[in-house]
Amino acid sequence: MTSTAGSDRMLNRRIFLIAAGALSSTALLGCSTGLTGDEGGTGEFEFREPTAAATVIPEERRAPAPAFSGELLDGTPFESSSLAGDVAVINFWGSWCTPCRVETPEFQAVHADVADRGAQFLGIDVKDQRQMAVAFVERLGVAYPSVFDPRGEVAMAFRGFPANVVPSTILLDRDGRVAAVYTGQVRGDDLRAAVELLIEETEA
Repeated sequence: MTSTAGSDRMLNRRIFLIAAGALSSTALLGCSTGLTGDEGGTGEFEFREPTAAATVIPEERRAPAPAFSGELLDGTPFESSSLAGDVAVINFWGSWCTPCRVETPEFQAVHADVADRGAQFLGIDVKDQRQMAVAFVERLGVAYPSVFDPRGEVAMAFRGFPANVVPSTILLDRDGRVAAVYTGQVRGDDLRAAVELLIEETEA
């Protein structure tokens, strides 16, 4: 009897711990706001989950983007401070990436239409060889610059950003805050809609 009672107590304790663990996990999941950036838009950016296509994060929920630097494909030094005051489209790509071959020409088309309205585009070439990357942008007629970042250092500057998802795109508003994060291929029409929303914020 004693042995049976002891076994029952151990079993009940295991059931309790499993249930408590499940409740704890649920509580942790419930803490997430489901947005990118902090709730007040005043703290440091931290990726939580992608932004829905063709949408941007409400202004009051945006967080400042981190500063980063690097070297462009042509060897010119680059500082993210040069994006200040403009809407910025930061696209992570690689010449080896099949979706990038579809997405990049559409990004170039949007860039051509909005470049004179205070919007900058910047590619971040990751896990690549410089010669292959240069050939890629020349073949597709890409007019905006790209940072050569084979080790993915720029992605690491954005806390929690899934650096292994290529292509991915981050939009910044004119105040340098993260306004959208899209993981995977982005349709040109969706990008255009989101960029227009950010441009119109300051044109109104």
